[in-house]
Amino acid sequence: MKIAKIVKSNSHIDYVGRVIDQLDSANPPAADDYGFGQFVRIPLEDMNEIVGVIYDSQLLNPDYGSYGPRLSPQPDLAVLSPDYINEQGMLIGILLLGWRDVLKNEIRHGVPRCIVPVNTDVYRTTNDEFLEFHAGGDGKLRLHYYAQLLAHSNLFGSYLLETIVNNLSPMCGAEDQKRLGVLKSSLAWQRTLGNQKH
Repeated sequence: MKIAKIVKSNSHIDYVGRVIDQLDSANPPAADDYGFGQFVRIPLEDMNEIVGVIYDSQLLNPDYGSYGPRLSPQPDLAVLSPDYINEQGMLIGILLLGWRDVLKNEIRHGVPRCIVPVNTDVYRTTNDEFLEFHAGGDGKLRLHYYAQLLAHSNLFGSYLLETIVNNLSPMCGAEDQKRLGVLKSSLAWQRTLGNQKH
């Protein structure tokens, strides 16, 4: 399901997407489709597919603080002023975590070499795609983007990892669930120690 379009980047692996709404699509995404920790895929023309995770959100409201006269209620503007552009919207921060080489059928964790162009479509991953991205060649779970995610997701890093672990754990076997449980406990401990320093 298409959920957004890329509008800008903050760095090589930190992108901003604008969530599509009823003006862009007859079936806009629901709030659950672009929530915190949701994995996304961004298909490119060279057959590669970038994989990322939503780690931040912002509301866009240029009308805030505008105290000018309101000649018409918001619902009537589409009829009375069809050229009126609704600039309100939602922006999502997307952290790139890896890519899928469609031609070689390989999945890599790390920093993609390519740059994602403006107006590229962003899609929500399915549960199968989410699990496939984390499955290594030996069938064991892998999170090789761990350090990259913590370094670039600011204050949300441990919460984001915990969300990913919570989503991934029910899909895994017993051995991988134990490994994820250890990681989750470690994240909670790190947050506890971090709070004591302040």
